[in-house]
Amino acid sequence: MTDTNSELIAVFQPEQKPPSKFWSAGGRYFVVFLVVGLIALLAWGLVQASKTPLEEGMAPDFTLTSFDGSTYTLSDLRGQVVIINFWASWCPPCREEAAYLERTWRKYKDQGVIFIGVDYADAEKPALAYIDEFDITYFNGPDLGTRISQQFNIKGVPETYYVAKDGTLRGNHIGPLFPPELDNRIDELLKETYTK
Repeated sequence: MTDTNSELIAVFQPEQKPPSKFWSAGGRYFVVFLVVGLIALLAWGLVQASKTPLEEGMAPDFTLTSFDGSTYTLSDLRGQVVIINFWASWCPPCREEAAYLERTWRKYKDQGVIFIGVDYADAEKPALAYIDEFDITYFNGPDLGTRISQQFNIKGVPETYYVAKDGTLRGNHIGPLFPPELDNRIDELLKETYTK
């Protein structure tokens, strides 16, 4: 073979490189681990998204600390009707129902009804400004780490849950409440008898 032929063959043959260290056994295991992890994360997200908000059964028990430092534990409120409202200061539909919730609270607060506002994924300063703007006087506290909202499987805010005197859930409402829906639900729950 002549030198010219050798040069032509060299031009048409790609240069051989040593295998990349990334594709060594450790690199392949890393890629497989990464892909499996992403698939598991996607599956977990789909399971969470498919969960529906709770509507019946015992209400998940929780303790909420208010913005002023006092606490309520749901199971300690047996014998009273409890309205749990998930809200946030950044939520426009929450603003639509805020005045109605406060009016309804003031109407029923001396009749064995407790309102609990659970502030979802919010900063304290705008949350307190919201409470002040709407002159909200019922119990409110931040849902730190979205722990309580996860227990109830909320889909967004606002969401309201109705808890009977015996601690069972009696449905929920997704979206803002308008008169007389909340009044009607409270009246129904107040009619129920409760024995310890």
